[in-house]
Amino acid sequence: MKIRQDGWIHRLLRQLAVRASEAGNSLKMLEVAIDNAYEGLIITDAEGVILKVNRAYADFLGMKMDEMIGRHVAEVVENTRMHIVAKTGKAEIAHIQKINGHEMIANRIPILEGGRVVAVVGKVMFQDVNDLFAMIDRFRKLKSELEFYKSELNKRLGAKYSFDKIVGASRELEQVKELGRKVAKSDTTVLLEGESGTGKEMFAHAIHIESKRALGPFIKVNCAAIPEALFESELFGYKEGAFTGAHKKGKKGKFALANAGTIFLDEVSELPLSMQVKLLRVLQEREIEPVGAEQPEPVSVRIVAASNRSLEALVEKGEFRSDLFYRLNVVKLDIPPLRQRKGDIALLTQKILRELEKETGIPVEGVDAETEAFFMAYCWPGNVRELRNDLEQTLYVKNGNLVTWQDLPRSLVTSARGEVAPDRQRSLKFQLNQLEEELIRLALKDAKGDRLAAAAQLGISKSSLYAKVEQYRIQDGSKQL
Repeated sequence: MKIRQDGWIHRLLRQLAVRASEAGNSLKMLEVAIDNAYEGLIITDAEGVILKVNRAYADFLGMKMDEMIGRHVAEVVENTRMHIVAKTGKAEIAHIQKINGHEMIANRIPILEGGRVVAVVGKVMFQDVNDLFAMIDRFRKLKSELEFYKSELNKRLGAKYSFDKIVGASRELEQVKELGRKVAKSDTTVLLEGESGTGKEMFAHAIHIESKRALGPFIKVNCAAIPEALFESELFGYKEGAFTGAHKKGKKGKFALANAGTIFLDEVSELPLSMQVKLLRVLQEREIEPVGAEQPEPVSVRIVAASNRSLEALVEKGEFRSDLFYRLNVVKLDIPPLRQRKGDIALLTQKILRELEKETGIPVEGVDAETEAFFMAYCWPGNVRELRNDLEQTLYVKNGNLVTWQDLPRSLVTSARGEVAPDRQRSLKFQLNQLEEELIRLALKDAKGDRLAAAAQLGISKSSLYAKVEQYRIQDGSKQL
């Protein structure tokens, strides 16, 4: 048959020639890559005969590549299992193999075609197992250094507390923490409201640490502590020569320092109305104007504000701007007071005592049953801060390893007398029963009569709760308790 030039057969042959050339080039590149690979590589057929070996593997064995190819792998490589993998079809990963007195680590991987082993690839991962241990040791050192630098960075940037550091297992606190974790992932403005001492600042730290700005600065501003005359320069900074006594190079304000990070505006409710206007402009425009500047400067800041007073109530009284309130009140976290999460008091007491023991060097095991009963019944107007202050005072006056009723500050006992102070004429058992009954009533009320949920909140079984409900003759939670 005559093949015409530029006919279909001629064109097909040319295409095949091009493909063959490309395949040949690819094969050459693959062989070069194998030959020059840092790791030792060896390839056998399904019978264990060596098809290919690179220079690194040959050097490792102290042989030449030409001497190895075509021979059975068991004749060349000490303690090999390449031919065994060819029979089983099962890969062996990170196996230790002893060669020339050295323990090396190798992978053996079968190559399958149509469900049948056609070749086995062996790769030396570490020529000596000690190399692996050395790498692990380097990794541990690097990890340790990384943790150190992360810790130092967090100290420098100001954020110290994560959500895990906020102690408590009560449903009330867990709900707030869950919402806090969700909102932390965004750049949304957050308003924290709660009584003094409930831990609003800890939530601000945690939101920053779990945000995408975690590596940026965390700047705290106590709005109540800034004199009105210095408000602009403190928050927005000033330029050189802006006023008499100004630093020659000017000064960065809190917002500029917080750029690419988070600014925490604590006690924002205490800002005078005139200052609220200036703060509102920053929130609206996302730019600041330093004192003495000719034009505004853009700023990228995540804002977390806190108040121990209801901003909504202040708006109604005309003491807080409604437009600023709406800008701050995008997502609000209401931090529950300690009296509403009494199930956390025992956990907090132990955590605080462990911290104080470390700080003061004074050993302490805990508090006795009478003191614990008092703590559970007391209303804690100063919340967690008050609990910590009172525990710290007790350490310096206690005699034994446990904090007792006699060790409590007199101011605490006096403020509680007539409210929840233990009746010295009553037995300890009677007082503990009274406390237990009150806690069960509160749990049932919170759970709206759901005894299973109440039992879970109290950390007891459902059968135990039923028994105690009968013991104290507590009515169903859906009725008046």
